[in-house]
Amino acid sequence: MTVTDNKALIQDIMDARARRDPNPFIAAMADDFVWRITGSTAWSGEYVGKADVLERLMRPLHRQFTAPTSLTASRIIAEGDYVVAECRGNATTLAGELYANTYCFVIRMADGKLRELTEYMDTALVERVLRPPGSQ
Repeated sequence: MTVTDNKALIQDIMDARARRDPNPFIAAMADDFVWRITGSTAWSGEYVGKADVLERLMRPLHRQFTAPTSLTASRIIAEGDYVVAECRGNATTLAGELYANTYCFVIRMADGKLRELTEYMDTALVERVLRPPGSQ
């Protein structure tokens, strides 16, 4: 795929995420997809493989919210196999607390699939609002 194709795919994924629809994102993950979350929170670390991402990251995270997180991309930049998306996320926890974080996703693409994603965000907000994985 071209740089333009990669950027368009991420734009489509972000448009869906703005509507709280994670399915295009999940469908675009390669089976060996790797998601790295920076920082030292309970959620930080490396999730290896689509199944691991879904089981240990996405499902436990989504169980903490009244609906999937809405992500709105303010900037998408592409070069070579990489696409960078700067986003604002909004969700409400089951306890009624607003979780509004700012993200930068650095995504490596290959053959029309997401291969790697490194996530940068406000880790202090994560620590304050989210329960650790496995505590749901």
